[in-house]
Amino acid sequence: MSYSVELISPERKDDLYAQHLNEPFHMAKADIYGSAIKLYTTDRDMKERWEDNFYAMSDSVRSHGRLILLKDGSNECKVLYEPVAKTAFLYNFDYYGWVKSVALAVAGDLLEDEHHIHSVHGAALDINGRGVAMIAPSKTGKTTHAWGLLRLPGARLITDDWFYVRMTGRPDAYGSEKNCYVDADIGTIWPEYSNLLSNAVVDNKGRAIVNVRWVTGQGSVVPMTGLQDVIFLKRDKDDDVIVRPLDAEEGLEYLIERDFCNPHQMVRDERKMRIRSQFFLQLLQQTRVHLVNTISSPEETQNVIRRLLL
Repeated sequence: MSYSVELISPERKDDLYAQHLNEPFHMAKADIYGSAIKLYTTDRDMKERWEDNFYAMSDSVRSHGRLILLKDGSNECKVLYEPVAKTAFLYNFDYYGWVKSVALAVAGDLLEDEHHIHSVHGAALDINGRGVAMIAPSKTGKTTHAWGLLRLPGARLITDDWFYVRMTGRPDAYGSEKNCYVDADIGTIWPEYSNLLSNAVVDNKGRAIVNVRWVTGQGSVVPMTGLQDVIFLKRDKDDDVIVRPLDAEEGLEYLIERDFCNPHQMVRDERKMRIRSQFFLQLLQQTRVHLVNTISSPEETQNVIRRLLL
């Protein structure tokens, strides 16, 4: 992880807020699965990315959480987070991917504590009515293969990065982002998306916010699905087994060893870790679980995943 998170007291939060109250902030409020998360930033481009990425929340709705982007003259990226008021001070962040992930994590902290709704850093799709989750560490192909599956007839995207799960009899996955933030080279892997990326505004990290509906159709993004399959990904050239089934305990071990495949957790105390472990165990007990090793080409790995699901 390339930024640190420090928990602060409500008193320190109030002091910091008062200290920066008169800065010329651009402000925007996002609707993240019913939570009003407000952004404060002096960077107009950051605000515009936020508005392109998330659904807007009405200004008449009071904020449930806040992200305040600041500079302190150093190059150290850090978050000071006050968990009572769900307020995060982000210092020296110029990468939108981290900003949006902190926003999703702040909303997740609220939903976890107040509504028993849980965060998953992963992709989710509905394929002919069957919900599929893809969970993996960074750079193992999660977004690549979510977008690969989206080319299937009958496939619809919930999200390619982060979703929330309600355990109400069955695990239901809910998305929260209006548009996707992806590597600009996705069109070189799946040519169907090349025109989409060629017209996108690419940021300083080689990524862009895009509306995948322009390629896959207006009905190709839906708000939720009932999960039936979980696919974990890894990239391990020392392991020649490409795909293996896992039971719930093996799946939980995979997740715990990898920090739940989520580097963007605002609070990591014993209580929170216990809640997350219990949630994931319950999720994996109610779904079919496989581990796929993505050492082959994207096309070969995509075929392996499709054979598991179709």
